Amino acid sequence: MEQKEFGLNDIVEMKKPHPCGTNRWKIIRLGMDIRIKCEGCSHSVLIPRREFSRKMKKILVKHEE
Repeated sequence: MEQKEFGLNDIVEMKKPHPCGTNRWKIIRLGMDIRIKCEGCSHSVLIPRREFSRKMKKILVKHEE
């Protein structure tokens, strides 16, 4: 399986949409766990890195430093 390269403040698309109807998430914390924030309703979720890598579909917007 390929390693997906993602970074802080990237906008990603997950395999399943959030109950609010949006499927755009912003990465707001990186570490062993990754915190992502829904772009639609601003709800944030903390999930393990392994689970995040499995559930992420693609990177929509790459953040530039």
